[in-house]
Amino acid sequence: MTEDIIEIFNAGINAVQPSQLLGEYLRVEHDAVQICGERFLKCDFQNIYVIGAGKAVAAMAFETEKILGDNIKEGIVTTKYGHRVATKKIKILESAHPVPDEIGVIAVKATLGLLQKVTSNDIVICLISGGASSLWCDVPHELSLKDVQSTFDLLIKSGASINEINIVRKHLSAIKGGQLIRYCNGARVFSLIISDVPNDDLDVIASGPTVPDSSTFQDAFEVIVKYHLHSTLPISIKSYLEKGISGKIDETPKAGDELFKNTITKIIANNKIAQLAAEKTAKALGYETLIIPEIVIGDTSIEAKKFIALLFNYRGNKPICIIQGGESTLKVTGNGKGGRNQHFVLVALQELKKMNMLDTAIQFSILSGGTDGTDGPTNATGAVIDRKTLLNTLENNLPIEDYLINHDAYHLFEQTGNLLITGPTQTNVMDIMIGIVQ
Repeated sequence: MTEDIIEIFNAGINAVQPSQLLGEYLRVEHDAVQICGERFLKCDFQNIYVIGAGKAVAAMAFETEKILGDNIKEGIVTTKYGHRVATKKIKILESAHPVPDEIGVIAVKATLGLLQKVTSNDIVICLISGGASSLWCDVPHELSLKDVQSTFDLLIKSGASINEINIVRKHLSAIKGGQLIRYCNGARVFSLIISDVPNDDLDVIASGPTVPDSSTFQDAFEVIVKYHLHSTLPISIKSYLEKGISGKIDETPKAGDELFKNTITKIIANNKIAQLAAEKTAKALGYETLIIPEIVIGDTSIEAKKFIALLFNYRGNKPICIIQGGESTLKVTGNGKGGRNQHFVLVALQELKKMNMLDTAIQFSILSGGTDGTDGPTNATGAVIDRKTLLNTLENNLPIEDYLINHDAYHLFEQTGNLLITGPTQTNVMDIMIGIVQ
């Protein structure tokens, strides 16, 4: 069953690879190029430039270059360390995620430097995937990188949703929240996006660098207050947000702004596409299937308990494979190592222990993994467990509860051999949770 569940998970990842997606949006003819369904004669524009950022952007750049070839004048994209692929015309930089580093700042400066060459007769293709909020890091002149890093780290560990985190990020930047378009000099801008957020909200993905922003400085400050970060936030950050609220710093551009009149934005992949592909493979392996329509957005522990309850209370035909997607929130305490997917599976393991599952003949397997191949600050994608895992923890007296309290799922699953490790997948459409009961 464990082999099956990993095959099902991998099918979801394979369906949202840039190589499977970009050919629908980019085409070359003898005398023209097509971008997002719009046809441009080569004599009607001057140059095509490619920019972008995200965990999947290197593979996106590779495919874009493969399709458009010499039609590309120049390009530069930024991805996470270890995600680089070989390209010829598009330069690939690597920077840090989820807390930005100096290379992320350099990457933004290099991107803006390239955009200085762009004119209104050019086309800019902006490739975006999740992770860009950190990988592209610009620091307003009143702030320091250290203060921005500290703020990002506090937000990530606070339990705030990605929407809330990115509201703050957008208001500590001069390119996020639609502001990147200000540097495109009136060129046609096509944004091709792999979505990694619930409901595919365009102004949340990568902090929405090329789309109107619906949030304000006031909203950003309210996030800080909601998660009780006011006392730990760097003073310079609080001061900067307060200046924005008072109108001393320009607000991000909103819907209806003329700035966006030459922009087209397309989501080319999302979590739903991955779920459907996973379901197709599960059916081919002989499982009944159920996709849970609700996207996971709540607390990791609560969501894991709900998933286990649904899986083991299922009364339909079996064996059953239940699939869900999303991105839970995790408020980190303790000094352990792990990520939300590993924590999700560890909570599931604790629930199975409480249910005395070893006293039954039921066979099961449970997996939760990040489609980008990384889960938190670890080399694991997530974790996958079955009856043997539960038996292993009990026989070796591994204190599941202690590992949960310390948010140390990685070290427990490292001992039991249940870490799911794929390496960088070159895509990113949130997380997938899969449960099988036979």
